[in-house]
Amino acid sequence: MVDDTSGTLAATGDNMVSLNNSALPGWTPLPQVVARRLQKMILDGELRAGDAIPSQRLLAEQFNVSRASLREALLTLETLGLVKTEPGRGTFVTAGRPDPAAALKWRYSDSYSMQDVFETRHMLEGRIVMAAAAVMDQAALAELADATDEMERCWEAGDLLANVEADLRFHRTIAASCPNRMLQSVYETVQGLLTETQRQPIPRTNPTRMRASLSEHREVIAALSRRDGPSACEAMRRHIANTAACADIRLQDGGPTTG
Repeated sequence: MVDDTSGTLAATGDNMVSLNNSALPGWTPLPQVVARRLQKMILDGELRAGDAIPSQRLLAEQFNVSRASLREALLTLETLGLVKTEPGRGTFVTAGRPDPAAALKWRYSDSYSMQDVFETRHMLEGRIVMAAAAVMDQAALAELADATDEMERCWEAGDLLANVEADLRFHRTIAASCPNRMLQSVYETVQGLLTETQRQPIPRTNPTRMRASLSEHREVIAALSRRDGPSACEAMRRHIANTAACADIRLQDGGPTTG
């Protein structure tokens, strides 16, 4: 059942929507569902590199969604480098290959710079993971390992949307384990902005960088399994700094702090 008023898709029974190749209960944001359908058309060859995406009016009718949801889906795909919008011409499927010189489109430029958001993420997630290290249980550690493995599988399959969703699950699991409820609340408040910094570097991410990113995740997990907060903080901040570098953002790592 599609409910475009609330911008979500009901996921029940055989209509369960999957964001990471496993059934998820509840509701899935409708723009994410539309983005997945469009990505599948690209992966299946229905839309090829250089092809024009049908007009928003036609796609909205085809998918039975509002143009607002469709625009959000297309913006997500453009952030991932799967499509490119050319003013006055339309939206086109890209080659989908990593391009170190790819222009990055930052959707929040009217509010915050990408530099500001990466710096905030660097500081916030470092403190969160350091606090979480003291209380992280085996179930959460297993979830982190599963999310990282899912990232790897989805990257190899070319499923960029699911790759990013697994990355988001990794970072959300750490935040959910943080015993400091205030830090949790701050993370949840700015999560939309932080999420964009995880999508943003994808067009410039080559297999070598993705392998390094997965290794960085596993370094964080190893530190958490030892309950080593300072090492977990250092590993997380190094990971975020390397991710930022893909977007031409340079961060200074001040290391873990306890004061």
